[in-house]
This record gives sequence, structure tokens and C-alpha cells, in this order.
Amino acid sequence: MEFELKEDSEYIELIKLLKATQMAESGAQAKQMVEEGSVLVDGQVEYRKRAKIKRGSTVDVFDRKIYTK
Repeated sequence: MEFELKEDSEYIELIKLLKATQMAESGAQAKQMVEEGSVLVDGQVEYRKRAKIKRGSTVDVFDRKIYTK
């Protein structure tokens, strides 16, 4: 799945990306997924809920990938 950042944005916070792509149904669920270590950013487990996801990053959630552009 591809996610395009707004033209005037440099990044999106990880939990907001999970909600925007419907990988999580709520902010609480997104936070829980990150806290449990279920989310990889560029191949590394990411525990920071507000990690800045920039263009060109890949986010893995379970068996799905999000490519940011």
C-alpha cells in the first residue's frame, strides 16, 4: 500500500499513519500495536508512537507494508 504525505508535510507520526491507512481502528489500538513491537519502520522494530515517518520510509505491520511517498 502506498501513502502519500501532504505536499506541505515533511512527515507523519507513526500512530497517525496507522490510523490513516486503516491498519488500526483507533489511536488506542495503534498505540498498543507499537508498544507490543508489532510495527517495523525501515526493517527495525519501532517503539516510539510518535516516530516521524518521512517520504521513502517503509512501515511493516504484521504481513502488510506501507510505502510513504
